[in-house]
Amino acid sequence: MAKKSNRRKFIEKSLVSIAGVSGISSCISDNKEIKESSVNINFNNKYKWKMVTTWSPNMPVLGEGCNMFSDWVNKMSGGRLEIKVYGGGELIPSLESFDAVSNGAIEMGSGASYYWAGKIPSGQFFSSVPFGMNSKQMNSWIISGGGYKLYREIYEPFNLIPFVGGNTSMQMGGWFNKEINSFNDLKGLKMRIPGFGGKVLSKAGGTAVTVAGGEIYTNLERGVIDATEWIGPYHDYLMGFYQVAKYYYYPGWHEPGGVLEMIVNKDKFYELPNDLQEIIKKGIESLNIWMQCEFDSKNSIYLKKLIEEEKVQLRKFPRDVLETFKLKTDEVLSEMIEKDPKSKKIFEAYKKFKTSFDDWSTVSDKIYYEL
Repeated sequence: MAKKSNRRKFIEKSLVSIAGVSGISSCISDNKEIKESSVNINFNNKYKWKMVTTWSPNMPVLGEGCNMFSDWVNKMSGGRLEIKVYGGGELIPSLESFDAVSNGAIEMGSGASYYWAGKIPSGQFFSSVPFGMNSKQMNSWIISGGGYKLYREIYEPFNLIPFVGGNTSMQMGGWFNKEINSFNDLKGLKMRIPGFGGKVLSKAGGTAVTVAGGEIYTNLERGVIDATEWIGPYHDYLMGFYQVAKYYYYPGWHEPGGVLEMIVNKDKFYELPNDLQEIIKKGIESLNIWMQCEFDSKNSIYLKKLIEEEKVQLRKFPRDVLETFKLKTDEVLSEMIEKDPKSKKIFEAYKKFKTSFDDWSTVSDKIYYEL
């Protein structure tokens, strides 16, 4: 009887969903956390916004994606909403975008939540966790698994609405000026690596340095740092890291799925009429999909170029190094959730979803890749 009842409910729910097409959107769950504006739609009103980014001006994929988003919004709104994009350093320094959007001086920004770890430690769970969920799993958790509710709770005191604004997909382990043959080689190593990954490296005996992307090459060339991670083969090739570092390591244990974010000033957002709010949301969703596809497509091409044309020495991290990183990751997370109740709450939700997804992956992705 229970089976028939469940079947009947499923059929009834399906019919309702078909009648209301908007209900089948795979990304609609985030809308439940954003109230509608009370601003009346006047098609004669025009709005001009500014967006600042942590990326260098017009940086491929990252800055390029922001420019595309601005163009999409302009077209979808019929010219009623114009968003001028400024790369890092053009209007304000790269890492000051959070404050500028928070206080309303700028309407929106593009970056990554681990850049604001000093302001919102728990926000790092919405970028990437070492040895954690990959890009597909992170999208699933935040967009459809309850993550957005927690994400927006911790940004609320800063008058910000965060959105999943892109994903780098699986990253590389980084560029090194010396071989890493064992965990002993990590001692004293100065590496550009932000977020949880930086804390893990520090616990392993290295020194983590956080600098904006545009400064990495010079710092590596001058010996200010001994190693750096950035994103993946496409960007690493364009940034020219192979010219100043000899060894290219994998896997990207620190960022298995690097979520990027769009932050929007809450007051400015609600000053817009409902249709323009929706255009912004759908534009960001499109950017999220495009960016991950673009990274995966380009990385597959440029890894080959680095190896075959530039003779880069590709290296896999030794097992004891990865085991050390894994051990130190557990220590970093344990210390963090012990000190910060918000981090504990979010990590428990993150871990619960990951465990559930692992069960599904075991009979889907994992078994498929073993064939």
